[in-house]
Amino acid sequence: MGTLYIVPTPVGNMEDMTFRAIRILKEVDVVLAEDTRTSGILLNHFDIKNHLLSHHKFNEHGTSAAIVERLQAGQNVALISDAGTPGISDPGFFLVREAVRAGIEVQTLPGATAFVPALVSSALPCDRFAFEGFLPQKKGRQTKLQALKDEERTMIFYESPYRLVKTLQQFAEVFGPERRVSVCREISKIHEESVRGTLAEVASHFQEHEPKGEIVIVVAGADTKETKETKQKKEKI
Repeated sequence: MGTLYIVPTPVGNMEDMTFRAIRILKEVDVVLAEDTRTSGILLNHFDIKNHLLSHHKFNEHGTSAAIVERLQAGQNVALISDAGTPGISDPGFFLVREAVRAGIEVQTLPGATAFVPALVSSALPCDRFAFEGFLPQKKGRQTKLQALKDEERTMIFYESPYRLVKTLQQFAEVFGPERRVSVCREISKIHEESVRGTLAEVASHFQEHEPKGEIVIVVAGADTKETKETKQKKEKI
């Protein structure tokens, strides 16, 4: 049987590509890409001349069976996304699950992902955290936020720059305007920036300065003392 390699790619700076990732992408029989045009630029940059196949969220359920057959036949396959580590808010989970079910070896390379540098740079506790990715845009959004209201771990969210201000305002309504937050954008790129403060302050900042680029929001967890007091009040009621 072949091996399925999950290969992280840079979230911005091409220098974040690892030597091992380049070697694997050159050696495998086929590379699965979320967008073959985007990945074609990456492969050309590193002089990787390999066959690209499309594998994205709209076709992964249909193509995974054929990919598993390739692996069972002895081919080695690499999966990449447009940026970062596949499976983290990107296609990857379904294929990995099907490969493991078929007894195929899966190797995930360490490498670039957006939320780790955003978390560490936030100056918020990073010993325990909850990665939430993208929130539901409409249905279930408020329910999800209410469920996270008493979460004591630092929380991490991905968001579009077009929805950032609205999301920060919703966070302020649910978590309280004084909850600490760090918004990190354009990680590893020329205009990388982290804006830190309370939810009210950071929301106000981005109302005055239009946000651009990829966004990671890191929100402080609920204060342990406040959480206990809230629970005690609920129990009395």
